Amino acid sequence: QAQLVESGGGLVQPGGSLRLSCAASGFRFGISPMNWLRQAPGKELEWISDISGGAGYTAYADSVKGRFTISRDNAKNMLYLQMNSLKVEDTAVYYCAKGSRYASTWDLRGQGTQVTVSS
Repeated sequence: QAQLVESGGGLVQPGGSLRLSCAASGFRFGISPMNWLRQAPGKELEWISDISGGAGYTAYADSVKGRFTISRDNAKNMLYLQMNSLKVEDTAVYYCAKGSRYASTWDLRGQGTQVTVSS
């Protein structure tokens, strides 16, 4: 059964860093485009980054460009999001998702991990 499990969230002060991980199983991870999404309280789900199967292509939302870095380890079926210079407005539940950000729905999405940026 296909599954995505996020980890690495927590409480961090503004300006701090966190690294999120997403463990994938049950599908051909190495050829799948992968994404990070987030949903802040009271707001809609927001796409923030994606990466191609071979990791040759990455893209970021303007809100995180220059601060966040997406990466993957296809040998370990792992997706990562390095988050630096965190801001209070980065507080959200972060999800990893499989599929194209241009599709009408995600093929698969994890349960999410909470990131709280607060002093």
